[in-house]
Amino acid sequence: MTSDAKTVAEYISQISPDQKTPVELIRKAIKKNLPKGFKEVMNYGMIGYVVPHSIYPDGYHCDPKLPLPFMALAAQKNFVAFYHMGIYADPALLKWFTEAYAKLVPGKIDMGKSCLRFKKNAVIPDGLIGELVQKMTTQDWINLYEKNYKKTPSK
Repeated sequence: MTSDAKTVAEYISQISPDQKTPVELIRKAIKKNLPKGFKEVMNYGMIGYVVPHSIYPDGYHCDPKLPLPFMALAAQKNFVAFYHMGIYADPALLKWFTEAYAKLVPGKIDMGKSCLRFKKNAVIPDGLIGELVQKMTTQDWINLYEKNYKKTPSK
């Protein structure tokens, strides 16, 4: 579910009560641990955490008018989604996260390439999410992004 909300507060006010608590819990963990430079915005109809143009003027290669995305948080139809591009781009970070998650949360992790899904009544390891958020600075993300995704023009 994407939203046309213009602010994070507006977005949160629009989501269902059963998703509001997990979204607020994850958002609190993110904001408490967010490295300097990342900015919370509404991006792609979700709460986004981006590297602003003031730090990375090139922006996102798919649409340079947009800031470089890094994380997102969204209330989807049947789950709450937390997206972290670092675990998609860095195999060592993914390994650390999935191993730590398995020690904390019973059952199989519900995860896509960069998306962690929390269905109704799921255990949300907010402390671990906070730890994950701390592991990558804006410069770490820019370096990884440029290495893995940004296409440089041919000479």
